[in-house]
Amino acid sequence: MSNYSLTNIDFSSARTELHDALALTGAEISCNQLPAGTSVPFVHAHKQNEEIYLVLDGEGKLYLDGEERPLKTGDCFRVDPAAERCISAAANSPLRFLCVQVKAGSLDGFTMNDATLSDNKPSWL
Repeated sequence: MSNYSLTNIDFSSARTELHDALALTGAEISCNQLPAGTSVPFVHAHKQNEEIYLVLDGEGKLYLDGEERPLKTGDCFRVDPAAERCISAAANSPLRFLCVQVKAGSLDGFTMNDATLSDNKPSWL
């Protein structure tokens, strides 16, 4: 058994979920594309998972607890589990974004706090 999983995202697809494709054990990641003038068709909240959104391309709007905020390429935001949310693409622009879903409060270490350095090297180092 290998220590990694690898897949490829078809960016022309409306939604690709990576949980099963990568056998994820601590997060769900989805790559989403909304055509211009369309929206996720529901408002939702979560029981225990926060979501992190990264807008890869396009413009749109974000609905959060009754407020609407504009979105553009490069915007990143985190949403508490209980917050009600919905996202839409602008009338003249498709919207491509990643959504990372993780259990709120579960991160114990990150970046170099969770890394161990190896003596092994790839050919380019």
